[in-house]
Parts: sequence; structure tokens; C-alpha cells
Amino acid sequence: MIASKFEEGFAQFLNRNLIAGNDGLQILSFFLSVFAVWVLARFFKSWLSSMSRGGEAQSTRSVFLLSVGKALPLLGIWGGIRLGVCWIELGEPGGLAQTIVFSALEVLLTISIALFAYYLVEVPSAWLHSQTEKTESKFDDMLVPIVRKSLRVTVVLFALVSIAQSLSDKPVSALLAGLGLGGLAFALAAQDTIKNLFGSLVIFTDKPFGLGDRINYDGHDGVIEEVGLRSTRLRRLDGHQVTIPNGELANKSIHNIAKRPFIRRIFTLGVTYDTTPEKVSRAKEILEDILKDHEGMDPKGEMLPRVYFSDFSASSLDFKCMYWYHPAAYWDYMNFSEWVNLEILRRFNEEGIEFAFPTQTIHLAKEGSGEAADP
Repeated sequence: MIASKFEEGFAQFLNRNLIAGNDGLQILSFFLSVFAVWVLARFFKSWLSSMSRGGEAQSTRSVFLLSVGKALPLLGIWGGIRLGVCWIELGEPGGLAQTIVFSALEVLLTISIALFAYYLVEVPSAWLHSQTEKTESKFDDMLVPIVRKSLRVTVVLFALVSIAQSLSDKPVSALLAGLGLGGLAFALAAQDTIKNLFGSLVIFTDKPFGLGDRINYDGHDGVIEEVGLRSTRLRRLDGHQVTIPNGELANKSIHNIAKRPFIRRIFTLGVTYDTTPEKVSRAKEILEDILKDHEGMDPKGEMLPRVYFSDFSASSLDFKCMYWYHPAAYWDYMNFSEWVNLEILRRFNEEGIEFAFPTQTIHLAKEGSGEAADP
């Protein structure tokens, strides 16, 4: 009894005029079409995802399969609606309902294709990443995010132009002309942004640094983390992140510490004025012996250590010492410099050579006499 009543009510629902002349069967067919195509798209997405796990996670093939799978659900919704429209009545051809539905379908298709292209941008990015890993230059690594962002911006702009064309029924040339006038006004209002964009082109042309390089710029000493279209991010040695506009970065001096082939040290060492000429000569010999054939010597033998008895200063006899440490490994250089300092201190003490420090001698004159008192 209950089953027969349910069947009778369901039959009445299927044959009843519900929306705009469409009965229940047509409405149900529409939603079943949307659901069936969407489920099919989700199935293919899962299948492509499982296939991508068979290879390397960052391989071009795996990234391509994952990118296609991400775009399938929205394409499935569009395909389901397009198929479902075949089951329902939209009124007279060219009518308002038909125009709205097909315009909405065209916009949805444009968004679906744009999303598909947006995800596919990861494919050339993955290929470029695999190619840059084969090179020793770190500068190539900066191209990957730039290419990715540029392609995505291009896809979004083309999608917006296509949607505007489908909604306004105007030719692309008219839209591009309007965008050109709007772009001119935008350019006048965004001069700094455009300056930074050209600055990024200068950076990529001149290649003053690469990712991971340590640079010194305008008092900021740190490591390059990312180079974008507008700005460059620098991680300072104290942990702070500094964002520098590319327009400023391209117009100022950049000290690329990572590119230096060696570290040079110059220091002055003073001994007391009562040091005999023999001990002065001995002090120079000790300094030359300590720096002779040290661990950071220039492999080409061109930059040899230098020691000179350079000056008679106010309170000391000065030696000027300099040496170059190869390669420019900072912590190794610091360890060697510490060894040099300790060795100088030890050997000078053994020879009885005294280090000078600022001193002052005061002569007092006796009252009522022109003679000076003993100091």
C-alpha cells in the first residue's frame, strides 16, 4: 500500500510542471547529468593522482598528471551542466533564459580552461627546476618563480579579457584598446611599481647575485632568499627579513660577499720605543715566519704575506702586516686569525719584545726656576 502510494506520488512529481515548463523528469535528468559527469571527473582525478605516485614526486610527468587532475572537477561541472541543459526547456531560441544560461556556460568554460592552464603552469616550472638543478649557478634558480608568476598572470589576464568579451559581445580589439587607455592611466599612477619591474629585468640581465648569496646592500648584510618581479627578500645575519624594491636595488652598489675569492686582513702591531733595533728586526722575522706558507696561501702564489716596519707613531714602533686567506671560508679564516694572534703573543713573550700601548710623559717645571723637574 505504501509502496503503491510512493510510486503514484513519484509519477505525479515526474509529470508535474515544476519550473518554466519543465516537469520533474527533466529537472531530475538535469541534476543526475551534473552529478554523473562530476563523479566521473572526480574518478579520473583520483586515477591520475594514483598514476603520478608511480614516479618521482617532482618529475615533469607527475606534475603534469597532478595539474590535469586538479582542473577536472570544475570541467566536470561544466560538462554536466552542458549535458543537463539538453534535458530541459529554456524557452524560445534567443530568449532571455537561453541567453543567460548559455552566457553563464561560456563564462564557466572560460574559467575552467583558465584554471586548467593555471595549474599546467607547474609543468614548465618543474621542467625548469630540474634543469637548473643540473647547473652550478644559483642565479638560474631565481628564474623558476619568476617564470611561474609571469605565466600565471598572463593566464589570468587572458581569462579576464575572454570573460569580458563573452559578456559584452564586443570584439577583442575594442577591449584591448580600452585596456590600453586604462593601462596608461594605471602606469601613471603606479610609476614605482613599473620602476621595480624594470629593476627586476636589470637584475636578471646583470646577474649581480644569485639565490643563497651573501650580499651587503645599504648596511644590510644577509643572504638572498627570493627574487620577485617587484622586490627581493634578504635574510639578514641577525635573523630579520628585509624586503628591498628591485628599482632601488638595481640603482645602488651591491657588495656580493659570496663572490669574493679570498679574505684580506690588514692589522698594525706596535712595540715600545725602548725596543732595540736588533729586537725590531727580530720582531719582523717572527711575523714573517708566522705568516710564511700558511694554510690560506694563494694557490697561484701571487698574493704573498707582507710585513713592514712602517711607522714611528706617537707611542709605538709600528709594524703593518697583511695576508690573504684562500678560499673565502669565513669561519676557517677566523680560526686561522686566532692562531696567528696567539702565536704572535707567545713568540714575542719568549723573545722579550714588549707590546706598546698609549702612554704619556709629563714634565713639571720647578716654581721660580726655568729648569724642568724630573718626570
